Amino acid sequence: MKTIIAEKPSVAREIARIVGAGKREEGYLTGNGYNVTWAFGHLVQPAMPEEYNLHGFVRSNLPIIPETFTLVPRQVRTEKGYKADSSVVAQIKIITRLFKDSEQIIVATDAGREGELIFRYLYHYIGCTVPFVRLWISSLTDKAIREGLKHLEDGSMYDNLYHAAKARSEADWLVGINGTQALSIAAGRGTYSVGRVQTPTLAMICERYWENRRFTPEAFWQLHIAAKVQDSDGVVKMPSVEKWKDKATATALYNNVKESNTVTVVKVERKEKIEETPLLYDLTTLQKDANTKYGFTAEQTLDITQKLYEKKLVTYPRTGSRYIPEDVFAEIPKLLAFISRLSQWSGKVPQKPEPTRRSVDDSKVTDHHALLVTGEKPLFLSEDESKVYHLIAGRMIEAFSEKCVKDVTAVTVECSGVVFSTKGHVVKQAGWRAVCKEEQEETILPDWKEGELLHLSGCSMTEGKTKPKPLHTEATLLSAMETAGREIEDEELRQALKDCGIGTPATRASVIETLFAREYVTRQKKCLVPTEKGLALYSIVKTMRIADVAMTGEWEKELACIERGEVPAGKFRKEIEEYATSITSELLSCEKLFGKKDSGCTCPKCGTGRMQFFGKVVRCDNTECGLPIFRLKANRMLTDDEIRELLTKGKTGVLKGFKNKQGKRFDAALVFDADFNTGFVFPERKDGAASAKKRK
Repeated sequence: MKTIIAEKPSVAREIARIVGAGKREEGYLTGNGYNVTWAFGHLVQPAMPEEYNLHGFVRSNLPIIPETFTLVPRQVRTEKGYKADSSVVAQIKIITRLFKDSEQIIVATDAGREGELIFRYLYHYIGCTVPFVRLWISSLTDKAIREGLKHLEDGSMYDNLYHAAKARSEADWLVGINGTQALSIAAGRGTYSVGRVQTPTLAMICERYWENRRFTPEAFWQLHIAAKVQDSDGVVKMPSVEKWKDKATATALYNNVKESNTVTVVKVERKEKIEETPLLYDLTTLQKDANTKYGFTAEQTLDITQKLYEKKLVTYPRTGSRYIPEDVFAEIPKLLAFISRLSQWSGKVPQKPEPTRRSVDDSKVTDHHALLVTGEKPLFLSEDESKVYHLIAGRMIEAFSEKCVKDVTAVTVECSGVVFSTKGHVVKQAGWRAVCKEEQEETILPDWKEGELLHLSGCSMTEGKTKPKPLHTEATLLSAMETAGREIEDEELRQALKDCGIGTPATRASVIETLFAREYVTRQKKCLVPTEKGLALYSIVKTMRIADVAMTGEWEKELACIERGEVPAGKFRKEIEEYATSITSELLSCEKLFGKKDSGCTCPKCGTGRMQFFGKVVRCDNTECGLPIFRLKANRMLTDDEIRELLTKGKTGVLKGFKNKQGKRFDAALVFDADFNTGFVFPERKDGAASAKKRK
C-alpha cells in the first residue's frame, strides 16, 4: 500500500480520483493500492516557550534560543495558554497509522517551500522512516497529475528546499518570540508583536505616512503658450520646461512672452519607440494589479487564485516567477486558441505563427513557472473569481502579442528666452496595448523644422503646488516589499532584485494581514494608514535592527541560496541567533521610551513582579500577574508617594480632594480588598459616628 499526502482535502480528492482511491474513510480515501490523506495546512509546528518550561514574559529567560526545536501539534490559544487542536491531533493519528502501514509515501503537498515544510515537520514529528517520493506539479488538471505521478522524484532531491523552509520557520520563531517578549517587558503593559518581516513592513508604511503628513507643499509657477499651426485653425499648446518658485520672476518672464509675436523652433527629435510586451504574472504582480483595478487585498487575491487553482482553471498561484520554460511554451498556441474562444477575448488573440518569446526563459523559472490558465472551461465562477481569471487570461494574450511600436516626436521651442516643449506620438503597431485598450489617444504634431518661426496665439501663467508621495496602497507596498523598499520603475531591474525582497510571494499577503490583526495598520479606502499603536511602535523601533528592511531582504536572498544548496542552513541559523540576541538586548533597553519608571515596590499580589509607574497606571511587570492600579480615583490623580504607601502598607492615610459623580467633594483613605481591587475607607464623622464601610 502507498500513501499519498496532500495539503488540503480538495486536492486529495482530485488525486484520489486519478489513482482510483474511491472509498471514503475517516480522514482519508482508499482503493486500488493507495491511501490518500491530507494535512489541511500545518498540522505540526515549533512549540511555544511553555513547552521548554518558560512561562510568561520574564526578562531573565531572554533570549530564548532552543538548541533543538521541539515540534508539537498545531495549537490554539486559550485563557490558560496554548493547547493542541483536537481535530489536528485526530488527523495526525490517522496519518501516523497510514504512514507506518505503507511501503512508500508520495508527498503531494503544495510544490513549494511551505508545502515541503508541512510534510517534513509531520514526518519528523511522527518519527517515520518509510521512504518518500515527491509529486511536483504546477496545476491540478488530470493531465498534470497523471504526468506528475509518472515522474515521481526521490524525496532527497528536495532536501535543500526543506532546509530553507526550516531555516525560515526557526528564524521567524527566534525573532518573533524574543522580540515580542522583550518589547512587551520593556513596555510593561500589553503585548507588542514584532517579527522578522512584519516589523520592517510596518516601518515602510509608517515612514511613508510621516513623509506624507510632514510634507510642506511649496508653490510654483509655470508658463504655457499656444503656437499656431500654419494654414489651419489649430494650435499646439506647450508648457515651459522650467517651473519657478518665485512668483515675481515668473510674472516678469510671462510679461516678456506675452509681448512676443513669434516662437522659434530650436529642436525637433523624431524616433521610433518600442514598448516590449509585459511579462506574465507571478503572484505579486497579480496582487498589485487586482488591488489597483478592483481594490482586492493581497489576501483576497491569493484566496481567489487558490480557488481557481483548486478548480483546475489556473496553474500554481504561489509562484515568484514571471517566465515559463521551453516545454510549457510549446503548449501556449493551444492555450491562446482556447482563450480566443472565450467571449471576453474574442478577436483579441494574435493570429501569427509563433507567440512572442519575451516571457520564455528556463533559467528564470524557480519552483514554478508564471501564472497561466489551464485550458479548462471557466464555468460557474463568482464575480470576483471571474475578474481574477480574466486578469490572468488577458495578461497571457498581452505577453504573447506583438510589441507596441510608436513614432515619437519631441519639439522644443523658445520665446523671449523661455524654453517650452511638447511631445506627440503616432502608433505604428498597437500590439499588446490593443488587448486591454490601454493605448492613449494619438497626439500628432505638425511637421515643424528647426529654426522655423511660429505665430504665438496665446500664453498663460498657472500656479501649482508640490505634492508629497502618496500613502502606500497594498499595490505599492507589495512593490516595496519585493525590492526591500527601493523604488524602482524599471521592470527588468525589479526582477533582478527579487531575491533581495522581504517576504515571499506566498507570505507577503499574510504579513500585511497580520499588521491589520495586530491593529498596527488600518485601511482608508485603498490607502494603508498606521494606527496610533502602530506609530507608537514605529517610533520606538525605527532606528533598531528589527526594522531594517535591507537586512531582512538580504536574509531572504540567503534563504534562496540555501534552497539552491549554495549556503549551509547552519550558517544562517547562527546569524539569526546572534541577531535575536542583539535585538532582544536592544528592545529591553528601550523602557524609557515608554515613559515608565520603577516604583521601588514589589507587587503586593504576586510577590515577585515589580510595580512600574506609567502615565495613568501603575502595573506589575510580571505578565502572568499584571496587577493594575489606576492613578485617577474619583476625579483625583494619585501621587507617586501615595501609591507607594498603598503598595507597601495595603492602605493610605486619609486623602483629600476626591469628588463623587455629582461633583461633591469628599475625603477618604484607599485600601486593597482581598482581590487587590482599590476601595475607599471613610474617616469618622465629627458627630462621633464611625464609617467602616468600604466603597470601591
